[in-house]
Amino acid sequence: MRRSGTNESAGGEAGAGRHCSIGLVQGRLALLLGGAVVAGATAYRFLVRRPPAPVAADPHAEALKSKLAESRVVAEDREEFEAAETTVDQAESIPPELGDRRATVHEQGRQLAEQMRRGSSAGE
Repeated sequence: MRRSGTNESAGGEAGAGRHCSIGLVQGRLALLLGGAVVAGATAYRFLVRRPPAPVAADPHAEALKSKLAESRVVAEDREEFEAAETTVDQAESIPPELGDRRATVHEQGRQLAEQMRRGSSAGE
């Protein structure tokens, strides 16, 4: 059976009714493409690094550099000075009479300190 002159579709066939799905598909496609563009731009920003901005010279940098140069000179002077000193293993041992004298002086100092402690505790 053929229909006359009109191009009407029966219900349930493609294009039936007044609802058009093309607009919905286009909206979803636009949203998907927009998200992809945003993700791509974000990835590009993180992956492609810009060269760092030139760092302004620190006003204290020159002072620190001069101090460093001075300390290197001092270290060289110290090494030269220590080279002229007698090492411990080459030093002469203390004569016995000086060792005895030192022990006596230390003992007298301990006794005086003990007397002072006893004197200060008796006054309290």
